[in-house]
Amino acid sequence: MDSTRTDAYLRRIGAARPIAPDLEALRELQWRHLVAVPFENLSIHLGEDIVLEGPALVGKVVERGRGGFCFELNGAFAELLTTLGYRVSLLAGRVMGPDGRFGIPFDHLALRVEARGTDEPFLVDIGFGRNSHRPLRLDERGEQPDPAGVFRITETKDGDLDVSRDGEVQYRLERRPRELADFEAGSWWHRTSPASPFTRSVLCSRLTGSGDRVTLTGRRLVTSGPGGREERELAEDEILPAYREHFGIELERIPEVHSRPSSASAHAGPSARR
Repeated sequence: MDSTRTDAYLRRIGAARPIAPDLEALRELQWRHLVAVPFENLSIHLGEDIVLEGPALVGKVVERGRGGFCFELNGAFAELLTTLGYRVSLLAGRVMGPDGRFGIPFDHLALRVEARGTDEPFLVDIGFGRNSHRPLRLDERGEQPDPAGVFRITETKDGDLDVSRDGEVQYRLERRPRELADFEAGSWWHRTSPASPFTRSVLCSRLTGSGDRVTLTGRRLVTSGPGGREERELAEDEILPAYREHFGIELERIPEVHSRPSSASAHAGPSARR
């Protein structure tokens, strides 16, 4: 990624160019990305193509002012972090569903990041709503407090890593580094399968600067945080302005689900993962 596009990406998330690719800067970049760029699956319900290539993902976030789901958000962020001097690997994960079973292989994409000035790697994930707001120490096996909860990373008998929040497993990560192309099948499944949570509902969600979360699911606008939860149904003429006001997204038409399976989302939605 060239300097002009890097600067544009940093402006998009309201961050200054780091003096060095250290942990302090990584913490700031992760937080600002979570606040500025929404997690959303609008492309699925607008008939837009999703291209898992670095330049296309960055273009969606920077030039188009959009967000995306885990493959897009963490894929784009990996491009930015690598350009800034961090050592980044893509990790494949399987999300724990509400039925207590893990999802399909390549269900989730997270990042292993090495920062200057420390010998330990960090887990960075801006594409999973109930994950930490700050980088987690990937080799630490004790509790790691975070504004989003208390996290713990434990090793399974097969050598994978379970990431837990407040005692509940969120997802299981492989340690082997992957390429973006490895996630094509998982991305396709989530975009097309009736069993995918992303085909069941239209979702757009982000953190606010105060740490609350604002989420628009269909016509339901929800703001939740330590102070409580507010929810209201929007009229049809309020939906596009809500995308613009709360997420900075300009749409020409309302994204709609044409077929809505009945089971609940395991990977998205304020009452589930995102």
